[in-house]
Amino acid sequence: MSFHEQLTRSTAASREYLLGSPIIGRALAGQIDRGEYIAFLTQAFHHVRHTVPLMMAVGSRLPERLDWLRKEIVHYVEEEIGHEQWILADIAAAGGDAQSASTSVPAVATDAMVGYAWDTVTRRNPVGFFGMVFVLEGTSVALALTAAERIQRALSLPARAVTYLRSHGQLDQQHVHHLAGILDRLEEPEDRAAVVQCAHVMFALYGKMFRDLDEHRATESLRRIA
Repeated sequence: MSFHEQLTRSTAASREYLLGSPIIGRALAGQIDRGEYIAFLTQAFHHVRHTVPLMMAVGSRLPERLDWLRKEIVHYVEEEIGHEQWILADIAAAGGDAQSASTSVPAVATDAMVGYAWDTVTRRNPVGFFGMVFVLEGTSVALALTAAERIQRALSLPARAVTYLRSHGQLDQQHVHHLAGILDRLEEPEDRAAVVQCAHVMFALYGKMFRDLDEHRATESLRRIA
């Protein structure tokens, strides 16, 4: 069994925790409101803007035995650069305040995701960061394109308001096979263990981020009633 297959199997329960988030089910059913969509995009901005700096940090910390991985990281950086700007443009097109979103404080779970990623890269094993890539790209492929279509239809949004979900979903379909090839070239047990550990943590924190969006919705409903 390849390492990518092992990783997929060993993190299956963690993945289900994420995919079982209530707001994901409602998004796929076209039942979220505009405020929730903008709240999701805002949290996406807060973690996506770290992707390129994190990738660059990984590349600068790789040992010589993983020199081959630097070329793969350059490829990722070229394709990921500027995606946070897509998100801000989507927020504006959906009727939100992109400037406020960009200067807002991240939710605790989002902040923890980013913090754990930086800790993995700078203090643990930088290769572990590919556990976060595995989580984000796999989730995007599973959900993004379907969610984009249903959210756009449910909220009567223009196409320019769902460019991040739609474009990223299409791009990540290409990335998933590429990532599998990278993971299967990792041979050292410590590298594989670092990827597995990071993936488990990211599934938990990303799932918490989505659950926090539901808690925010409930709080806002109570405020409106009061």
